[in-house]
Amino acid sequence: MFNTGTPDSENTYDAILVGAGIMSSTLAVLLHELEPDLRLLVVEKLSSAGLESSCAKNNAGTGHAANCELNYTPIQEDGQLSTTKAFEINKSFEQSLEFWASLAEKGKLIPKTFLNKLPHISLVFGDEDISLLKKRFSKLSSHAAFAKMEFTMDHCELQDWIPLIMDGRKQSEKIAATRIKRGTDIDFGNLTRSYINQIEGAKSIDINYSTNVENLQQDSEGDWYLSLEGAKKNRIVRSKFVFLGAGGGALSLLQKSRIPEGLLYAGFPVSGKWLICDEEKSTKTHNAKVYGKAAVGAPPMSVPHLDTRWIDKKKSLLFGPFAGFSSNFLKYGSKLDLFRSIKTTNLFSMLQAGLDNIDLGKYLLNQLIQTNEDRINTLKRFLPQVSPNDWKLSTAGQRVQIIKQTSKGGVLKMGTEVVTSSDGSLAALLGASPGASTAVTIMIEVLNRCWKEKMKSSKWKNKMLELFPSIGTDINSDQEALLAIRKRNDFLLKLI
Repeated sequence: MFNTGTPDSENTYDAILVGAGIMSSTLAVLLHELEPDLRLLVVEKLSSAGLESSCAKNNAGTGHAANCELNYTPIQEDGQLSTTKAFEINKSFEQSLEFWASLAEKGKLIPKTFLNKLPHISLVFGDEDISLLKKRFSKLSSHAAFAKMEFTMDHCELQDWIPLIMDGRKQSEKIAATRIKRGTDIDFGNLTRSYINQIEGAKSIDINYSTNVENLQQDSEGDWYLSLEGAKKNRIVRSKFVFLGAGGGALSLLQKSRIPEGLLYAGFPVSGKWLICDEEKSTKTHNAKVYGKAAVGAPPMSVPHLDTRWIDKKKSLLFGPFAGFSSNFLKYGSKLDLFRSIKTTNLFSMLQAGLDNIDLGKYLLNQLIQTNEDRINTLKRFLPQVSPNDWKLSTAGQRVQIIKQTSKGGVLKMGTEVVTSSDGSLAALLGASPGASTAVTIMIEVLNRCWKEKMKSSKWKNKMLELFPSIGTDINSDQEALLAIRKRNDFLLKLI
């Protein structure tokens, strides 16, 4: 606990957002669009926005829309293919596009600075996986959201789609792919900074960089007090609402808040690595995000993919991910992060989740002992003619997988999860993929949970309708509405 004192009006805010990554910046822009006079404070530990998980080299940059990610259409116990998650993620990403389109229409976002159109391709080998891909294609392409998906096993057609991958393959090899041309590569770091640039000149908004949240506590009246330690000064700030969007750092702050809901969670950090190629002869030839299938027993995070990326306006190829281990919860965090997060309230959950996920443990161990030759051999499944010297290993960002205490014990969860206090005064975002791609939908969920009365007001309803013309419509069941909003998004974001 700390002595809060009584912060003056200069140190009192309507909302404090911790972290200047894609999540907090999305929420900041939403709140500012809905009510420009709200006093907002964004607190960032690093020297600028979007340098941690949102930084382009720290994530895959895929506009996750379930176009090519086979793990979003899992096989159920009865042998049937489930498409539920695929449609949810596709709808969420369309909502992100809708938000960006509205901001672009207002002249507040320049699409080409962060968004590139790029085909999304699923690629599989062998009879069993080809059969699975055919089922996926059949189920998804019958719906308007995926109606333009193409399927082929023809080597000549595949040579046109993925020439670099087909180079050197035998005609007898069994290989198949699906393609959706309306895919995207996104620089979430640039998008984050574009968001921040929109709002940082506003009189109602303060942005503090190189500032750490040392502690936070709630008083008897429901106000939150945060102890900030900055490069130039320390101060105590107060707010009715706090959002913890600090990536892997959100868990430790959630624990410090002492809200009962936070006691249910633990986290396990996994670091990522990419093989990166900047050689023009390769970057010119490959132009797609190509997702494969995770090996039997491997976790969804291990799905291999070969991606065209635009990072700082430079075209590169990235292959991975390969997993590593660091006890940091943030790339620029502390080696003590994991150990400090272990509490009496979550230790049992962590142990149980570990025992229930032996396959994940084996996968991580195998990844840790891999040599660079091993990684190149994995890449050769995609690129038989790979030149090893053209590829360099790069460390990506940290992801903290959620471990949640449930009635069944500690459960490892692979997605993202919003945790809110019972009074709606605090929200935290935990977890990883699909993360940034669905940030808009996630932040709308935060608004609905924590700003209920405001969201019911005619003022905010009208503003939301202006930002999201399709809001209130289920575009998964209304084909006409889906096609209309896609036409608008494609035009405004120059995805045509």
